[in-house]
Amino acid sequence: MGKVIAEVVIVPHGTGSPSLGKYVAEVEKTLRSFGLKTMLTPMGTILEGDLDVVLEAVRAAHEIPFRDGALRVGTTLRIDERRDREMTMESKVRSVEDKIRS
Repeated sequence: MGKVIAEVVIVPHGTGSPSLGKYVAEVEKTLRSFGLKTMLTPMGTILEGDLDVVLEAVRAAHEIPFRDGALRVGTTLRIDERRDREMTMESKVRSVEDKIRS
C-alpha cells in the first residue's frame, strides 16, 4: 500500500462528563505509537503514512475510549490517497497557500 493522508475523529459517548481531554490524550498516544506522522488539531488528528498502518492505528485508537470506560464510541475516518505522485500534509497546504497568493 502507498502513503496516504487521513483525518480521524474519535468521540467517546456515555462518559458521564462533558470533558473529553483525557480520552483524547490517550487516543493521541495510541496513534503516535504506530510511528505515523501526526498532526493534532482542535477537532481531530491528521495522519500520514502507509495505508495499512493508518488503518491498524485507527482500529487500535477506536478501542481506547472503551478501555477507559466510555459506553459508546463514534469514529470518523477520511482518507486521501494519490497514486500518481507522492503527497504530504505540508505539500497539500502549500499548494492551496500558493493559489491564495497568486
